Amino acid sequence: MLNLYYVWSLILFIFSMVFLSSGTYFLLLSKSFLLEWLLYTNNSMSMFYILYLDWISMFFTFVVFFISSMVVLYSSVYMGNYNYSSVRFLFLVLLFVFSMLLMILSPNLLSIMLGWDGLGLVSYCLVIYYSSLSSYLAGMITCLINRLGDIGLLISLGWIFSYGSWSFIFYLDYFSNEVFFLVIISSFTKSAQIPFSSWLPAAMAAPTPVSSLVHSSTLVTAGVYLLIRFFNYLIFINDFFLFISLMTMIMSSLCANYEFDLKKIIALSTLSQLGLMMSCLFMGLVDLSFFHLLSHAMFKSLLFLCSGIIIHLMMGTQDIRLMGSICYTMPLTCSCFNISNMALCGFPFLSGFYSKDLIVESSAFEGMSFIMFILFYFGLGLTACYSIRLFYYSILSNYKFVSLFNMFEDISFMKISVIFLSFFSVTFGCLFMWMVNLDMYFLVMPLYMKVSTILIVMMGLYVGYTLNDFNGFMFPNYYLLNGSMWFMYSYSYSVFYLNYFFSLSLNSSMYWGEYFGGLGMSYYLMKISNFFQVYSINSLKVFFILGILWSMFLL
Repeated sequence: MLNLYYVWSLILFIFSMVFLSSGTYFLLLSKSFLLEWLLYTNNSMSMFYILYLDWISMFFTFVVFFISSMVVLYSSVYMGNYNYSSVRFLFLVLLFVFSMLLMILSPNLLSIMLGWDGLGLVSYCLVIYYSSLSSYLAGMITCLINRLGDIGLLISLGWIFSYGSWSFIFYLDYFSNEVFFLVIISSFTKSAQIPFSSWLPAAMAAPTPVSSLVHSSTLVTAGVYLLIRFFNYLIFINDFFLFISLMTMIMSSLCANYEFDLKKIIALSTLSQLGLMMSCLFMGLVDLSFFHLLSHAMFKSLLFLCSGIIIHLMMGTQDIRLMGSICYTMPLTCSCFNISNMALCGFPFLSGFYSKDLIVESSAFEGMSFIMFILFYFGLGLTACYSIRLFYYSILSNYKFVSLFNMFEDISFMKISVIFLSFFSVTFGCLFMWMVNLDMYFLVMPLYMKVSTILIVMMGLYVGYTLNDFNGFMFPNYYLLNGSMWFMYSYSYSVFYLNYFFSLSLNSSMYWGEYFGGLGMSYYLMKISNFFQVYSINSLKVFFILGILWSMFLL
């Protein structure tokens, strides 16, 4: 039997290469296509579906397709035997990629809304894939916070129609400020900026391939991509939004330093990179924000896939305190893990370095205040800090898992996807910079500012390494603050307790998924089948009595 995972992986890979070559062609000739598809016409009213193809949408589509092809190949091993459940998983992932495609290629806010809602719905289905209580709660948080963004987009959809068309790309100079603010705040929910951050670590309840595709390179970057499309210099260079995105960057980096769940650490690092992309946008560096979005997608999906292999081989353990010296048993995975970790820190000449270094140096020319500048550099140093902490716990420290436990790196197809992504994590930044001519920037700076980036990263590495020796160094409240994402969970979980007012006990409100989900349905189906079984094994007189009753009822 032909395995659908391999078929779809190949199809997605071919599509990604087509988009890469056509994107390069469009960039070379400065072309853009506007394809209109007439859906419905009546007298003077026409409804079109519009696709806008330019190099930005092409390159982003290439990245989405390439990563999803690698993730699908990886999932063929990770999701277990080839059965109905895993095929359902595959089609959910494909639905997700399709929704993303709708969102990327359209300049029309109505069809962006279709893709945007599709992303929210499918990501909910993926987060609750392992039907446990924690998955239900995480899915509900993800869904409800994303719904908040939909409200803003729906209002701006109605507002934009008063300008004559939903194709916003022609009207960017005419919209009033409030429309832009609505779109920015809607994008904040999708990209998990403060105060909507709590859903991103909670969404790690999903299977690891989902985290790799959805929560590192597609869903969370949808908000950033929408803002790149809506970009208007007059509105976007805004100190208030810049401060919020910088605080998101610092908050998530600090919390990652006090987290012990492997997937949550990587989720928080995604959040800090999103803060960097957003702060980049609000300084007006739109090309660099897009560059970092693409390079980050490559190495972050690799980081998730490597962590998935580690979790897979350590029998589902996600606690980094139980790992240690895993490089002896899984050398390939650890090598790729370290490549992506170094790219995340901005290690010279890896993919992350080109985008990060350019962003930091260009930000010096954007007239930020001194405090913003300090915060920016502080967030940068913290990235190196939690990366070295993760490296220390997983690779440098002694092995702390079950004794006489044999781990063997027999991961067949997982190896292929990890190696491919490693290659792109090393080369993509340099390639993209060379293709888009971003290295044409000529930045003249004093030596101390030029060297300060690498110094901050080195300092972050040193502090992160030495902090491992300190226990209880700060007040307990400090750990409580950073362990609970600056108490952001406290108000998002109150959503669930609203249900408490409508039910007699807290217990029944917590188990809403059990009553209204598959378990409740199977319970009632079993009751009905038992009921019919009792009648079918009964004597003939019961059938006669039932027949008489039915005929009386019908008459």
